[in-house]
Amino acid sequence: METNIKKVVLAYSGGLDTSIIIPWLKENYNNCEVIAVAADVGQGAELAGLEEKAKKTGASKLYIADLKKAFVEEYIWPTLKAGAVYENKYLLGTSFARPLIGKRLVEIAEAEGADAICHGCTGKGNDQVRFELAIKAFAPTMKIIAPWREWSIKSRDEEIDYAQAHNIPLNITRETNYSKDKNLWHLSHEGLDLEDPSNEPQYNKPGFLELGVSPEQAPDKPTYITLTFEKGIPVALNGSRLCGVDMIAQLNKLGGENGIGITDIVENRLVGMKSRGVYETPGGAILYHAHNKLEELCLDRDTYHYKQGVGLKFAELVYFGQWFTPLREALSAFVDSTQQTVTGEVKLKLYKGNIIDAGVSSPYSLYDEDIATFSEDEVYNQADAAGFINLFGLPIQVQAMKKQKK
Repeated sequence: METNIKKVVLAYSGGLDTSIIIPWLKENYNNCEVIAVAADVGQGAELAGLEEKAKKTGASKLYIADLKKAFVEEYIWPTLKAGAVYENKYLLGTSFARPLIGKRLVEIAEAEGADAICHGCTGKGNDQVRFELAIKAFAPTMKIIAPWREWSIKSRDEEIDYAQAHNIPLNITRETNYSKDKNLWHLSHEGLDLEDPSNEPQYNKPGFLELGVSPEQAPDKPTYITLTFEKGIPVALNGSRLCGVDMIAQLNKLGGENGIGITDIVENRLVGMKSRGVYETPGGAILYHAHNKLEELCLDRDTYHYKQGVGLKFAELVYFGQWFTPLREALSAFVDSTQQTVTGEVKLKLYKGNIIDAGVSSPYSLYDEDIATFSEDEVYNQADAAGFINLFGLPIQVQAMKKQKK
């Protein structure tokens, strides 16, 4: 281990990994000073008691950085506007929180004069890439310490052994040792029985779901909501204007109560392997559905279709930790230009895990009832379609005629 590391800033959650990293750093890096940084991205009660715990395990201080507003406005909304979904299911809850946290770690490390930044991500996961690319974007020469790539510990069971040997209190047992990540957008579950994709997740098991209930346990009566968007950003719920943080909190409650936004995914990690996880994203699922519904009404066909491809690439960049890149910034500029008319109201019915469309309106609607009607109209001459079809189908017709001659 390097002996010139005197001060380390640690991304600290108080979970299993980061709880044992503090004493491990002091043991292996010449009793260096460890400054813990907990990013408040809406995990709520998980932040309680962190300062005492961090200091008891050897940290000199703990920063709690309130990043909720920036998380919503600078990361969630741009991704929502892009319609970015990774592999058709994942709404990127962990992915877009990491660049924000990484940037804040650099700011604190520079203010503290730290020699290194440390994270608790495993060598098998995506988060090590997301954190480290963010650090490289703002402190390209900063030393990065990743204990999972250095220590002899091989499993979460061995981590628990280490914690017990060092008298580090834990809020989990070996039987409830799911790997979880929670923020105001989502909650992820990995590990234990979920590692076998043939196992059905225990949605009805007490304590498994935290943001809501399973569809079976949801009420028999539907809940109607109306969301108002301005230029692609949700600004009001049922007529009441809300800041982004409160908007997501209220939709998480309403969606969770109705069994919305529970997703079981086998996803392709950046590092090459597949992993299985269960994600709870009740508010996010509602917002993505509503935003897409409004775009159906307000975007012209070519823009709408092209933007779907942009959304796929945007999701990949976010998932791969490439937030602070010229391409992501350029794609965001394109997305913003498409959102100038994405303004209006979307009414939805939430019922037992389903999000059901119940009406949409916009002052920028491109839907014209006079043209689309099945009744008599004086706008559209149906006879014009014959000439259009002849020209549109000409390449097919020519090819068929050539085949007949042969």
